[in-house]
Amino acid sequence: MPPQTHPDLLIGFSTRDDAGVIRVPSMPGKGLVQTMDFFTPVVDDPYAYGQIAAANALSDIYAMGGTPISVMNIACFDPSAAPAEVWAAILQGMADKTAEAGAVVVGGHSVEDDEPKFGMSVTGWVDLDRMFTNSAAEPGQKVWLSKPLGTGIVTTAAKFDKASDEQIAEAIKYMSALNRDAMLAAQAVNARCATDITGFGLVGHLWNIARESRVQIEIDVKSLSLITGVEELIAQRCITGGAAKNRAALGDSLEIDQTVPEWLVQVAIDPQTSGGLAVCSTEAIEGSVKIGTVQQGEQCIRLVN
Repeated sequence: MPPQTHPDLLIGFSTRDDAGVIRVPSMPGKGLVQTMDFFTPVVDDPYAYGQIAAANALSDIYAMGGTPISVMNIACFDPSAAPAEVWAAILQGMADKTAEAGAVVVGGHSVEDDEPKFGMSVTGWVDLDRMFTNSAAEPGQKVWLSKPLGTGIVTTAAKFDKASDEQIAEAIKYMSALNRDAMLAAQAVNARCATDITGFGLVGHLWNIARESRVQIEIDVKSLSLITGVEELIAQRCITGGAAKNRAALGDSLEIDQTVPEWLVQVAIDPQTSGGLAVCSTEAIEGSVKIGTVQQGEQCIRLVN
């Protein structure tokens, strides 16, 4: 892709932020936020899948400090692969979660596909003086995370019938939860740097912040909040191929202290679906857990124990 330039383009893809932001000349101080996301099912329950897909797409708006206003569905289904009620349940889950966010469904597009995929494009507003970006982290700040980690591990375990019903329910609860409250809590303390944790895992998304803000981020693995039983599932090799790719993508930019257990490294690189909001702030973020610090130095992510 060639670089994109426009006098009203405030955030494009060059900084690896969670969504694009366009200035609205007729509305001083306001920006238009745009994003999209879709993926194959991560759970068996179609209603839960719809809710998770919606929460995941909406999260990118919250990761910019914005408010979602409208969504369009992206649906890839094989009508003969399941009863119509299954596809309807996915759409109902999406609609309920979108309504919870205060946004409205305005349409979308569907195609026939052998493998189901579902998600949304989302448009929102953001007050430019309250916007979050990847490039605003400063040394001395702490890193706060709003949701436990391990959804990729649990959903992988579920595919092999190794996750308990309770673990699956816990993962669904977090994946379907909106990041709205975490965003509002961050804005309440005037935070300006945030990202949501999704497919690149904790270290991958924080690396985007470290790279664009030209800082180091140190993560204390003992402080990470986890879904119940994740260590045991990792011991059963319930890990994803995406985790290995996340680790390889960082290369030497990921530094791991020799005292960090390998299973916690797996947690840090685990691809998340609709994960929490990670915020850099000197002040505590209500409802979030402190997991690390922002430091001066050459850009990297460091795991310590």
